[in-house]
Amino acid sequence: MDLDSPRQNPPNKLRLQKYLAQCGIGSRRACEEYIRKGLITVDGTVVSEQGVTIDPAVNTILFRGEPVGVQPLAYLVLNKPRDVLCTSSDPRGRRTFLNLLPPMSSRVYTVGRLDRDSEGLLIVTNDGDLAARLTHPRHHIPKVYRVWSDAPLTAEDVQKFLAGIQHDGECLTAAAVRLAPDDRNCAEVTLLEGKNRQIRRMYAAAGKKVERLCRIRIGPLKLDALRSGQWRPLAQAEVAELKKAAGAERAGQA
Repeated sequence: MDLDSPRQNPPNKLRLQKYLAQCGIGSRRACEEYIRKGLITVDGTVVSEQGVTIDPAVNTILFRGEPVGVQPLAYLVLNKPRDVLCTSSDPRGRRTFLNLLPPMSSRVYTVGRLDRDSEGLLIVTNDGDLAARLTHPRHHIPKVYRVWSDAPLTAEDVQKFLAGIQHDGECLTAAAVRLAPDDRNCAEVTLLEGKNRQIRRMYAAAGKKVERLCRIRIGPLKLDALRSGQWRPLAQAEVAELKKAAGAERAGQA
């Protein structure tokens, strides 16, 4: 198989992981993992080396034995209800985010996850590059959550959240905490990172239980009046704002 080495990037050719992300297979990081596991073949040969470049017009690329091709990019926003999973399928037959969407011509996935008991703003897309940028902590994309707990946060709790609070040997930090003026048990918590069940763990470390958790903003995109279980396509201007916030536009120009 005549493929270019990882250090070369000839005209009209793409790195394999970038092309797979453009095809909606997943984020670049996920596609790199698929390559590592030997799930990608190019012209009938398994490729397990990172950084190989291909020419989509010449090479035949398969993922798990199925041909892949660039799909039209899709961008949606969904207000996830409770008891809905952020996965494409569930062996136990539980509802997933796809059950709330119409049939899609492209394979789409959520940008980051909300656990089953959480609700609120989800971005759904097949733009792997944008998804990776919005979720990677180095891009500092703020994610704002409205949190109701069984007891109000104290001033000491807030300071611990901002300084970093320990839970299960890990330091969990909030970028901002704002107490709701009209509900003592409600607060808005802003994160710049996305560790597993981070807010619930922070509250647990403060001796409090989260009773309801709703994400209301990702970067410039707000949940606004979208009702639970509803979705809508993102406007071009909204997609542009997300890409600008994540630095995707600058990367595309480089």
